[in-house]
Amino acid sequence: MTTPDTVTTGAPTRIAQHRTYLMCRPEHFTVSYTINPWMEPANPTDTAKAVAQWQKLYDAYIELGHEVHLIDPIAGLPDMVYTANGGFLIDGTAYGAKFRFAERAPEGPAFMEWFAANGFTVAEPVEVNEGEGDFLLVGDVILAGTGFRSTGDSHRELGEIFGREVVSLTLVDPRFYHLDTAIAVLDPVQGEGGVDKANIAYLPHAFDEASQEVLAERFPEAIRVSDEDGAVFGLNSSSDGYNVIISPRAKGFEQQLRERGYNPILVDLSELLLGGGGIKCCTLELRR
Repeated sequence: MTTPDTVTTGAPTRIAQHRTYLMCRPEHFTVSYTINPWMEPANPTDTAKAVAQWQKLYDAYIELGHEVHLIDPIAGLPDMVYTANGGFLIDGTAYGAKFRFAERAPEGPAFMEWFAANGFTVAEPVEVNEGEGDFLLVGDVILAGTGFRSTGDSHRELGEIFGREVVSLTLVDPRFYHLDTAIAVLDPVQGEGGVDKANIAYLPHAFDEASQEVLAERFPEAIRVSDEDGAVFGLNSSSDGYNVIISPRAKGFEQQLRERGYNPILVDLSELLLGGGGIKCCTLELRR
C-alpha cells in the first residue's frame, strides 16, 4: 500500500467513513474464455500473483479500519473474485445479480445464498443485471448503467425494489462495459456525518452524449478523468470519503484526487485486470 507524501493545502477536509465490504479470494482465477475486451485466453495468467495482489487490497481495507467479509471461491467460477457484480445492497436488502453470459450465471445464486445466510433480505432478479458493477449509489440517487451488460429493464426493477430515483446512463465504449469502470463514487455518505452533496469522478467519453449531459448537469463539481487514466482502470476505484484506493498507473487521477483533498492509496491489481476487473470490481459494499 502506497500513500503519497504530499497533500495540497487549501483543499476541503475529507472524512473517512467506516465501510463494510464483501470480497472473494481469487484462488481459481484464470482467463479461459472471453466476455470482455480485456480477456485473452492466449495470454498466460498467474493465479498466485493474482492472490498476492488481491491480498494487498484486502490488507489495505483492514489497515484503514474497514470490515471485510469473505465469500468462499467456487472452482470453475474464475470471475467470482469480482464480487461487485454479485448484487446491489441498500438498507439490508440485496438485489441479486442475473448475469448476461452463461459462464458467470452460477455466480448469481451463490451470492444470493450468501446474502440470505448473512441476514439480508434477498430480492430475486427477473431482469439481466450485474449488480454494483452497473449500479452505483450516490447520495439518495442510484446511477444505473446499460449498453453492454445490465438491461434497461433492470433499472426499472431496481427502482421498484428500493423506491429510489434511478438515473439511467448508456455506456458506448466496450472497454468500459460496466458503470464502475467509468464512474467512481468519491463520497459514500451524504448528510448525517458525510458531505453535503456526494460527488463522483467519471470518464466522459465512455458515455453517449445524452448521458454526458446528465452527468454534467447533476455533478458540476465532478472530477473528469482523462482517457489515459480511464484506460488503466483508474476509475475502478474504492473510496471511503477520504482514502481512495486506485491503480498506481492512474497518475493524473491521483493528482486530481489530492488537489480535492482526498488521499489516494495505490494498489496494483494488474493481474486481475487480465480478466477485466480492478479494485472496485473486487469490492462489493454491504449496506445494512
